[in-house]
Amino acid sequence: MATALMIHNSFGGRKEEFRPIVPGQVRMYVCGITAYDYCHLGHGRMLVVFDMISRYLRARGFDLTYVRNITDIDDKIIKRAAENKESVDSLTARFIQAMDEDAAALGVLKPDREPRATQHIESMIKLIGRLENNGLAYRGANGDVYYDVSAFPGYGKLSGKHPDELRAGARVEVQEAKSDPLDFVLWKAAKPGEPSWDSPWGPGRPGWHIECSAMATQCLGEHFDIHGGGQDLQFPHHENEIAQSEGAGGPGFANYWMHNGFIRVAEEKMSKSLGNFCTIREVLAVYPAEVVRYFLLASHYRSPLNYANENLDEARAALTRLYTALRGCGESAVIDRDQDAEAEFHEAMADDFNTPRAIAVLHGLATRLNRETDRSSAAARRTAATLRHLGGILGLLQAEAEAFLKAGVAGEITVENIERKIGERAAARRAKNFTEADRIRDELLKQGVELSDGPAGTTWMRV
Repeated sequence: MATALMIHNSFGGRKEEFRPIVPGQVRMYVCGITAYDYCHLGHGRMLVVFDMISRYLRARGFDLTYVRNITDIDDKIIKRAAENKESVDSLTARFIQAMDEDAAALGVLKPDREPRATQHIESMIKLIGRLENNGLAYRGANGDVYYDVSAFPGYGKLSGKHPDELRAGARVEVQEAKSDPLDFVLWKAAKPGEPSWDSPWGPGRPGWHIECSAMATQCLGEHFDIHGGGQDLQFPHHENEIAQSEGAGGPGFANYWMHNGFIRVAEEKMSKSLGNFCTIREVLAVYPAEVVRYFLLASHYRSPLNYANENLDEARAALTRLYTALRGCGESAVIDRDQDAEAEFHEAMADDFNTPRAIAVLHGLATRLNRETDRSSAAARRTAATLRHLGGILGLLQAEAEAFLKAGVAGEITVENIERKIGERAAARRAKNFTEADRIRDELLKQGVELSDGPAGTTWMRV
């Protein structure tokens, strides 16, 4: 692949040619979920986006190590467990399993490593100790340990936010014991009834930001290639990670910072705090999983994405067009693929993972395939093989076309009822009762089932 891979680096806010630290190898860390509730579609976008990126890096031949963490101890988790009158372990286990189910439904492959915060407490304590030795951490009157932002000259270099400007709009809560409103907690002193671990500062638990610094460096080393996550994490979470990791003496932490855009509902970010979110499983109850994945990839990963039923309907129609083009082509073992189409696809993906342009290449192949009258011809098989191969790099078009076109979701008319209606329509046509035959066709169409009559009989698909 001659086209250089360009990545928009949030550190500096511009596209840069991707040059891994070790040629041919990529180490990538992505901030995952906090396990206290079901994942909403915003989490789904993060999962799908970085799955797409990992798939493409591997398709380019990189030896990738992909790490995506799980936060299984923090304030939200403790609060929710108390509200539910269940243990923290029970709560987090339940929602980690739910995340795994949702991710698998969306075609998200498991990362190479999936560290949990509670498995790395010792490394977090050591990291805080290094910060303390370097004069960057102090113990407050309440027993918490804080990071001293004023002692780290580079604070704000990822987000572009100047500390003085941040201080002007900040305030310290009455119960906090930190010296500066920008200082953030590294270690929280134990409170009655909360999980805690022993440390040089007494029993307690880690702050949220220190968790990712420790897990990233434990899994990938102190200097790695890519750090990713949702746009909302750029500040303060990722800014604080840099301050912690470099402040502890690290040689540079991550070279490329990548952030996916928000999903928006009525011009507002989808989030649990605003109460305007849909869980992944709620959406999957209405739309097939691959349609949801297509929807999440049809816009550039850095752009805001508007959630609306009409947009998901458009995604379903577009994906249906691709599968309709593959209908009747069967599974092809063709190795010879369309090199021009592949080059166009990779040119799009090499431009900061431009999935809208890449998907346009898939639709171009589908248009060509639809012009082939003989679906068993070498040309048709070659085009279909190219379409499936390139779709696979995005995690799309791997189902059997007929199965996708006939698949439904909860609440939709069943295959058995559709086949029964088709049989009733065939009987009406044999009896020359075309009015009844047309009525059945229209009835099925209203239920999202389109019939097509041909020499081989009647075929159908969901629309």
